[in-house]
Amino acid sequence: MQQARLGRTGLLVSRIGFGAIRLPHVSSAVAEACLNRALDLGVNFVDTARGYGDSEAKIGKALKHRRDEYVLATKTGAMEASAARVELDTSLRELRTDRIDLYQLHSVSDPERWAKVTGPGGALEAAKKAKEEGKALHLGISIHRDLETMRAAIGCGEFETIMLAYNPLDSENVGAEIMPLAQAAGVGVIIMKPLSGGGLTARVGDDKSADPLSVDCLRCILSRAEVSVAIPGIELVAEVEANVTAAERPMGEAEREALLRRIGALGKSFRYGQVCLQCGYCLPCPNEVPIPSIMRAAMMAREYPDNLRHMGVELYRSLEVKAEACKDCETCLPRCPASLPIPERLREAAVLLAR
Repeated sequence: MQQARLGRTGLLVSRIGFGAIRLPHVSSAVAEACLNRALDLGVNFVDTARGYGDSEAKIGKALKHRRDEYVLATKTGAMEASAARVELDTSLRELRTDRIDLYQLHSVSDPERWAKVTGPGGALEAAKKAKEEGKALHLGISIHRDLETMRAAIGCGEFETIMLAYNPLDSENVGAEIMPLAQAAGVGVIIMKPLSGGGLTARVGDDKSADPLSVDCLRCILSRAEVSVAIPGIELVAEVEANVTAAERPMGEAEREALLRRIGALGKSFRYGQVCLQCGYCLPCPNEVPIPSIMRAAMMAREYPDNLRHMGVELYRSLEVKAEACKDCETCLPRCPASLPIPERLREAAVLLAR
């Protein structure tokens, strides 16, 4: 298993980690089998959260005899210091340990929440106190979509890691700026939602086999040098065994393009992504319509949380050429790997973003 340094924590972590968000969906016996198989295969980073049901309890039970073999990360969703302290103590008890290797503030994804957790009496105070006491060895933060808060978290110097959602379908705009910014600041990058919340799989129904599409998505993510570790959610031993192979084979640009076409061929709608693959194969447009940017702006305005939807409108307003410039020439249609009716989608975007 390849390892990488997790930012300035100095910790060496396997590039494929164990995302424990799905453990509440399986029995204790299955959870124990998955976790122990992961450690046996060289996975040494296990990530959970106080808000993930009985995930912490299942990890504590399964790995109590192997505590020194892995880096343990968990999160608190509390905003106030007093509540965060209660959650920390509960996590320590459930995980059957005396310390958390990486303690993270969970989903601090808007300026208001950022101000609360980092202000006087906020959760960050409790996390820093826990670090002084040796109950939390390193501090991190997870953030969805809000680039302003990501910049603040990287720049403030309090956090040694940042957890970002990133996958071949939806980068949440972090690839171009945020990941390089974190790397330059010595902040370790942990990738959540690497399989778009389970959407990037070709398995159907009750199929329990390993999925080559998921493995290739992980390979694509790990081709980014800024990424220390990706944490796909695990609920099958077969997933563990397949996922660990992703770190062994970097993905080149030609394979990445082929992967996007395979994703498009699924014809699925993705919870954490957009149907438009943002691949840019539809360009250049004869009328200079920035099709991927308009598609992304519409997705943001439609799918983001209420307090972040303005980002889609602002993106659209920043574009020199708007959707109305489409002349229905259909030059883009045969180029789209997802076979989208692009002119129709552009008209829908124009109405949505104007409204």
